[in-house]
Amino acid sequence: MSIDVSSHVLERAVEVFARGFAFTRSITHPYLVARMGPAWRLRGAPRRDEDYRREEWIACHVAPAEMDRLVRAHRRGRFCLCAILAADEDEAELRAAYRELGYRLHATEPLMVHALKRVPRVSSPAQVRRVTTPALARRLGQAQERRPMPTAHQGRDAPLRQYVALIDGEPVGWVRSIVVDDATWCSDMYVRPEHRRRGIAKALMTRMLRDDRTHGATAAVLTASHTGAHLYESVGYAQVGTVFVYTPRRQ
Repeated sequence: MSIDVSSHVLERAVEVFARGFAFTRSITHPYLVARMGPAWRLRGAPRRDEDYRREEWIACHVAPAEMDRLVRAHRRGRFCLCAILAADEDEAELRAAYRELGYRLHATEPLMVHALKRVPRVSSPAQVRRVTTPALARRLGQAQERRPMPTAHQGRDAPLRQYVALIDGEPVGWVRSIVVDDATWCSDMYVRPEHRRRGIAKALMTRMLRDDRTHGATAAVLTASHTGAHLYESVGYAQVGTVFVYTPRRQ
């Protein structure tokens, strides 16, 4: 499916990426997102022991030298940069500039958007449910080997909507949607290996996307692995940009 990739669409996707990702990192400890000139800065809230996690800096169409100066002037400790280009832009100049500045490229990820105008219907052997009860939250937490999702996120209008795919009552896959104004950020998409290639991932995604639309969202955003991008394209996402993840060789 194609999508109108205007500068507004890309900038909006970048903001949803920054704010949605920060929300997911805040579940265990506050992770703060702030606009810093042309970039977004994501960092952990102050701690007593000052044992801070690595910061993320996210920007679209910012010259590498300008980004390097901005980050080094305001960073608190270790950091990585997420430099974003539109999907049809030439990346050679960006790569060369960051290499010259002493950065190492760790990964590239498609930045994808769903316009939520059409969501396909799919079938799978799993029952897909939204997690709205403590019992189901505990069951999912056990499957993920995590603490159960907080009760605050189980209400109908909660900013996080968690979905689980069940076979014979057992969780075999999950995904969650984070509300960012009138858009959503998709994260934590997973299906157990023994249950893949049975339509479960598509069933999870399409249930989530329909709920996004029902709750008033006009766009859904995610980043994907290059392999995972094929799944998201099959349910209506389109690539609007590419995220280049860099870390300095010396911090």
